[in-house]
Amino acid sequence: MLRPKQFHFSFFLFFLVFGLLAQDKGKTILLKKILFEIEQRHRVNFNYTEDNVAGIKLIRPRKSLSLEQKLQYLAQKTNLSFENLNNKFINIYKKETNSKVICGYVFSNIDKKPIENANIHLNDGTQIATDSNGYFEFEKGFENILSISHIGFITQTITTANLDSKNCFKVILEPEITELEEIKTNAILASGISKNSDGSFEIKPKKFGILPGLIEPDALQTMQQIPGVNSLDESVSSINVRGGTHDQNLFLWNGIRMYQTGHFFGLISVFNPNLAHTISIYKNGSSAFYGESVSSVVAISSTPENNERNMFSAGINMINADVYAKYNLSKRSYIEVSGRKSITDFVETPTYKEYFNKVFQNTTITDFSKSQDVNYQSDKEFDFYDATLKYVQKIGNKDQLIVDLITIKDNLKVFQSASVINLQKSEENVLRQQNYGGNISWERNWNSFNTTKINIYNSSYELLGNQKTTNEDQMVTQENTVSNNGINLENNHIINSTFSFNNGYQFNETGIVNLERVINPDFYRKTKDVLRTHALILEGKYNDTISRIILNAGMRLNYIEKFKKYIAEPRIQINYGFNENLNLELLGELKSQNSQQIIDLQKDYFGIEKRRWIISNNSTIPIQKSRQLSLNLFYKKNDWLLDIENFYKKVKGITTASQGFQNQLEFVRTTGDYEVLGTEFLIQKKMNYFLTWLSYTYNNNNYHFTNYEYPSFPNNFELSHTVSWAGIFEKNNFKIALGTKWSSGRPRTSPDISRIDLSDPVLVYNKPNNTNLSVFSQVNFSSTYKWVTEKGIQYKLGLSVLNILNRKNEISEYYRISSLSNSIEEVETFSLQRTPNLSFRVSF
Repeated sequence: MLRPKQFHFSFFLFFLVFGLLAQDKGKTILLKKILFEIEQRHRVNFNYTEDNVAGIKLIRPRKSLSLEQKLQYLAQKTNLSFENLNNKFINIYKKETNSKVICGYVFSNIDKKPIENANIHLNDGTQIATDSNGYFEFEKGFENILSISHIGFITQTITTANLDSKNCFKVILEPEITELEEIKTNAILASGISKNSDGSFEIKPKKFGILPGLIEPDALQTMQQIPGVNSLDESVSSINVRGGTHDQNLFLWNGIRMYQTGHFFGLISVFNPNLAHTISIYKNGSSAFYGESVSSVVAISSTPENNERNMFSAGINMINADVYAKYNLSKRSYIEVSGRKSITDFVETPTYKEYFNKVFQNTTITDFSKSQDVNYQSDKEFDFYDATLKYVQKIGNKDQLIVDLITIKDNLKVFQSASVINLQKSEENVLRQQNYGGNISWERNWNSFNTTKINIYNSSYELLGNQKTTNEDQMVTQENTVSNNGINLENNHIINSTFSFNNGYQFNETGIVNLERVINPDFYRKTKDVLRTHALILEGKYNDTISRIILNAGMRLNYIEKFKKYIAEPRIQINYGFNENLNLELLGELKSQNSQQIIDLQKDYFGIEKRRWIISNNSTIPIQKSRQLSLNLFYKKNDWLLDIENFYKKVKGITTASQGFQNQLEFVRTTGDYEVLGTEFLIQKKMNYFLTWLSYTYNNNNYHFTNYEYPSFPNNFELSHTVSWAGIFEKNNFKIALGTKWSSGRPRTSPDISRIDLSDPVLVYNKPNNTNLSVFSQVNFSSTYKWVTEKGIQYKLGLSVLNILNRKNEISEYYRISSLSNSIEEVETFSLQRTPNLSFRVSF
């Protein structure tokens, strides 16, 4: 394996060779060498047989000549003909051929590339295959009838009776259009959302329609509409995919890993919804190029597929305002910037107030023993912002350089006081959360069949909390920082129209620091851990559209330096089309993860953002490993869509500290696993402008802690049953959506009242997660309308209402001993109450 310096030196030598090709003009050189020089200078590809050019020498043409002049020169000096196809491919054949020999070339009409191993069937039973240049030949008979076929293309039949044997003829094969790909590209859940043949969901925000409760294509809010994806506390910072925790998901923004995903402590996504061009979501069967996660992958790309015109847009809603601009610096480069900031500095809207009530709702807590309320008075200041920058530069016809930068920051100040039995207690808290990231990416198209991508990235995350208890004159400082650096190398190779493979190397270094400082009494603790990993990746892709088989198989081999440990992670995706309407899909993967979030104490960071990142030590904090297998049946016909998926998932190496226990396991430190068996169901019908769908998810999710007194019990994130429905109407520029979500209550642990002395209480619990909260039910609404002026300026107005019926849904419940009254307090957390939002946007 090449070290970085060796790689750069080899890379330099590779290009140096081309510079040494210059020869004296008067010397004759091999024709093959001249052809190679022309290919490099004019970006073309020559197709020929070795026999036609072998041994031919001549003086090279002048560099100043055009491509056509050079071809004319070569034709004059040799006994060869040069057929130029759109200045991209040039076929070479002899001017005089045996009158009894017919020759030809076979090309694809998709990209004009030669087709290798095309089957040539003659009426006398002879069978011939084309070479890598698409060339074939055979002896001419009285009347040869050719049948030319290849997987993925429509078969052609040709009679040779009228063919000129002096020149090779050309055959262009048309691609065979099957319904397999169409099934995977039609809208699912809403316009702008599709399901790909590899099992992933793809969201195009700029083509996004509407979903209940959403007026913007927020990536993390949208993905919660997908069966199997939930957030038990309505937070985009706590997304649970098939029973996993939020930190087990891999979130990438233009190749940069993001450790902070939510503003407003999870109520708003940090990713600007007016920026992203493509969002890919994998619940299972992800590419081997994605590592460091045992659950889902969310990959966000803000690089457009095509070079778009200059654009500017600005918008405001009842939480934040944002701007977006794209400016073409030249025909080959552009810059793209975006910025978003909360408007809480200027106004407190009804939406803002509901969000704050949701985050800080436990200011009234019930005294469990006396059944009376304990009132906490709070004064809060909060703001957030995010900004991005992208620079794209095309270099020549084969290279492209991309630079991406992102910054995210949240600030919170809270002054809180309480009075119980004439005792006063007050706290002043400051909490800062931020994530910075940068990525430099270079891509080179060596030719039509080979591409190389290299990117170098950094992600820095910081969570800082200062807590001051005024009456006790105590100061507590807590800090959690993450630095993630790496380099990715990926090579893509197209072998033929049905098979391609990718290979690559990844290096990653993650450093995490945790700091705690207390004044009065004095205490200081700081830990720093660094982990470096290397990964070799190989993937093969096979796509046979005639037999309707798509097979993607990959292997990722990780090496962890610190532990001297190898971990193999195979991935597989198989898609088989029974017919144009029915597909069967099998997905499987093994994955691992070295970092995770834990909760040391529930009161850390004054209970608002109490999770901190740590690194595995391969003993008390194991490397998490997952295995997952799913079988999916996908049916589509006459605007009906049916999607049924059964899955099995097991994650080993989890710690109790990472699961957010607030019962008897809160201070227990042990390791175990969780195991999920489930079904996801979606049925959808489109009728003209109306789209409606119904989804249902079932999962049976259990912990296994063999060293604990209760070795098996329900997972904290289990939702046994979830049902969602939506009705969407879209016509012209008007869109409206109404939907509802119902789920069985999450598990909770009740106290054992018979064993608690209320005069001097000590919490005693029943078996963990022995019961459940009440069911969750919510109805949401949203609508948008846009119009365009004669000058091309577009305006868009949006309205949404979450929880229209204002239902009070309990989403968590736990118990604690009050330090003020020495009694048991019951702490209940509820979902958002009725929350309106209004947005306005202008674009041109």
